[in-house]
Amino acid sequence: MGLSSATTTTLSEPLKFCIFDLRRGQHEGEELEKILFFFPADLSFPAQLSVVGLSEGLITFTRIFSPEAACEVIEAEMHSHVFFEAEPDIWMVMVVAKSKETEAIWRIEALRSVLKEIHSLFVMFHGSIRMLLDKEPGGGLTRGHLYTFIMDYLSAYQKRHPLKLWCCDFLMGNKFLLPNFRDSLKERGTVQMLTVGREAAIEVQSLVNTLDSCMGNALGYSVILFQDLLVSTTLTPDDTVNLFSYGILRLTPRILSSGGSTWSYLRKGGASSHAESALDRLHGFQDGSSVRGDNYQIVRPLQHGKWSKGKDGFLVTDMWGVEVGNLVPTTPTICLQQIEHKMYLCAYQHKSLTIVLLIPVTSMLNGEEGISILKQQLLENASSKIYKVEEKLAKGWGGENTYHVKGYRYLLVDGDRYISRASPSGKVTTLTKESLLALNKVREDVDLERSRTKGNDLEICIRAKNNSWVIARAARGKQLYMVLEKANETLLYASEAVEKFSDRYCDGAFSLD
Repeated sequence: MGLSSATTTTLSEPLKFCIFDLRRGQHEGEELEKILFFFPADLSFPAQLSVVGLSEGLITFTRIFSPEAACEVIEAEMHSHVFFEAEPDIWMVMVVAKSKETEAIWRIEALRSVLKEIHSLFVMFHGSIRMLLDKEPGGGLTRGHLYTFIMDYLSAYQKRHPLKLWCCDFLMGNKFLLPNFRDSLKERGTVQMLTVGREAAIEVQSLVNTLDSCMGNALGYSVILFQDLLVSTTLTPDDTVNLFSYGILRLTPRILSSGGSTWSYLRKGGASSHAESALDRLHGFQDGSSVRGDNYQIVRPLQHGKWSKGKDGFLVTDMWGVEVGNLVPTTPTICLQQIEHKMYLCAYQHKSLTIVLLIPVTSMLNGEEGISILKQQLLENASSKIYKVEEKLAKGWGGENTYHVKGYRYLLVDGDRYISRASPSGKVTTLTKESLLALNKVREDVDLERSRTKGNDLEICIRAKNNSWVIARAARGKQLYMVLEKANETLLYASEAVEKFSDRYCDGAFSLD
């Protein structure tokens, strides 16, 4: 999703993005207390309260008619209000101004997926928002973490290599970039798997077993990436998606080789300065704790250029601080879903292979000393297997167009396993605007229908204005979206093309027989 494929909104056509807690600010004069994040931060306090108050009113009103299902979107004449209840009574809301520009066509679920990803990654590094509020009821701790994290997140996405699926700058100067119709063959919140042959799969499993033995009784987890593709994981699907998303942002060889800080539009003004300005603006009314971290540490895991590869192959960063008395960086820690204790994050890299180990903090009684011992065990016991796996995967790797299928532009989504595969971005750019607009409309229809029928099977096939076929099929938890340009004019031809694709690449999952 490059700059040319993003809808832009400016302060004259504002996009407003806020996070607020319905349990706070219930008394007169305390209304600002409920606001935990607001973009743009230089909007006046009355204007911020107006947005939050309207959002709260819409949430309350829609609950009258649908008490069990949270409000997701309200379409007004001039704006789209996109809602996501991240945690009980904690809401993330985008208010997007509508425009007559042809580029300003987006899909509501795509916008909601941005909100979901922000929250999921935030929780992985900082824990739940409610937990932070309980820890420091004044809210300064929570706001400090949210502002720095979200502003770093918005600046973390840059123009990506054609192989990559959806990274871009969300912020360009004072413009906010939204995923639009040109991104209809992409699916945020999923991982992209590397397909491996039988011999390579055996070697990968042998390596996973060795990694498990290196961690001993620690009951840890491992994730293996090749380039920007997932090879193996022992995590749950949700945790895999979060770690995969972070990995391709900050840990892969492509990122490290570029210094991890490839130029970003937001960085023209400085990601830090944007975050600090926002904090100053919203919290100038507070006295007491400093939201900049004077009284507590604010870890910024999405900062640019903070990861590097050591001589031993392990990745290091000082974002989590350094040990007292020396300059050795503290090992990063993250939170996993459904696991109460934190996990050490230990990453090792050999050429195009990245291995991430997650070890329970409670299992390392000696802390950093125990991590050092674990690293040494990995180098001694797993190095040869790591080299062998990387060599086999590199030999079988067909390059950025590995998953291109001639004549097809497609997106395949396995919703149960959070896995997707799509035509390379470079190939998608060959589609006409008319085809992409038609596809975006089809995806909207599928989103609506699946929300009504709770995921029942369906099929949509339309002929676009430029005579291309746009097809969507959903079956058994999977979805297939396809565009056929320069295709035969008959519906039979289009149907047979989908059948052939389904039989060859999807094990017949979308066949009508």
